[in-house]
Amino acid sequence: QVQLVESGGGLVQAGGSLRLSCAASGRIFSINAMGWYRQDPGKQRELVAIIVNGGSTKYADSVKGRFTISRGNAKNTVYLQMSSLKPEDSAVYYCWSRTSADDYWGQGTQVTVSS
Repeated sequence: QVQLVESGGGLVQAGGSLRLSCAASGRIFSINAMGWYRQDPGKQRELVAIIVNGGSTKYADSVKGRFTISRGNAKNTVYLQMSSLKPEDSAVYYCWSRTSADDYWGQGTQVTVSS
């Protein structure tokens, strides 16, 4: 089992920045990828960015050049630096991790970007 706890969401004006953090606990040695998804009410959850243990990253086209995903030195944390935020980035952001056995999700943190 892996537990994920997000922090760092909030309200920001368009053009501003926020940094999301996610701390993993439990069987962290079994994690082979971590990342962030987001979901608006009434819409499907969508990938924002993921990073695998080797360091490779993948971003949604809508956030490329504005968001940066990174892992902490201890490998049990993942960050999402969000810049040049737009109102359409508003959503609940979920931390995600994958092991060989299963996917795990955090409870989510709200990001609201005002125009």
